[in-house]
Amino acid sequence: MKPLAAAVPLVVALAAPAHASDISQAKPPVVPAGTTASWVVFDRQAGKIVATKNAHRKYRSASVVKILIAIDYLERRKSVPAADAKLLKVMLRSSDDHAASTFWERLGKGQIIVRQARKLGLSDTTPPPVSKPGFWGYTSLSAYDIVRTYRYLLDRADAKTRDTILGHLRQSTPCGTDGFDQTFGIPDGVPRPWAVKQGWSGFGTTPPSKCGGDARAAAAPISWIARRATGSGVPDYGRPVLHTTGLAGQGDRYVMALLTAHPAGGAWNASVKRVTTLARDLYRSVAS
Repeated sequence: MKPLAAAVPLVVALAAPAHASDISQAKPPVVPAGTTASWVVFDRQAGKIVATKNAHRKYRSASVVKILIAIDYLERRKSVPAADAKLLKVMLRSSDDHAASTFWERLGKGQIIVRQARKLGLSDTTPPPVSKPGFWGYTSLSAYDIVRTYRYLLDRADAKTRDTILGHLRQSTPCGTDGFDQTFGIPDGVPRPWAVKQGWSGFGTTPPSKCGGDARAAAAPISWIARRATGSGVPDYGRPVLHTTGLAGQGDRYVMALLTAHPAGGAWNASVKRVTTLARDLYRSVAS
């Protein structure tokens, strides 16, 4: 495995778990039958990867790609108009697809991914197939590259880009604007503080039960993955995917990326439970 660029050392105390017994019962994550999972956890205090599985396996990005869209937008301009600031906010906090599509079209679609992969050194990240240029959720990426992306934000990005993106991810809303609950994985399985960007795709356009708050499922655009794309070359096309990624621990000690693909036709509720269990066990295994 090629090494990640060295992080700036950050010596902080790790937050105690909500229940002391949780750590004593920590166990390595067990991937359920029928589920494909990959993860990378980088410990910024230790300066090394402390957990990894299938680090370079490619998945379709779903909404995790919105981080790269935001980086590309912010680093290509000196100021952000109020209207665009609102789009960035709802795209990053509530995973709004309309906002992502607006930036995607404006910034050159797949060229966003080409630029960011080159700049950040993302060896597993590629644009959507040429037959589906508008499908930003068909970007391919890996857990390894997601960790590199967060580390870029923490260690190399300018303050404006870092503070804007991570500031929004620290205030991730419980509900996506498409009506899906986005508290699976890290939010439900890892103690605060954290900053997260979730991704989900292949579960249709309507959640099994509408999430509360500001969700507006009726106004959400058509799901990119709901459209057929046989032969597109998109990783795990036809299987639902759920991704939970972000920063965890005091001082953003841990950078976590957990990517999963579930059995075709799999139910939302069962899938999110599997991801939350994996995220919980993964965090406990490195924080114990």
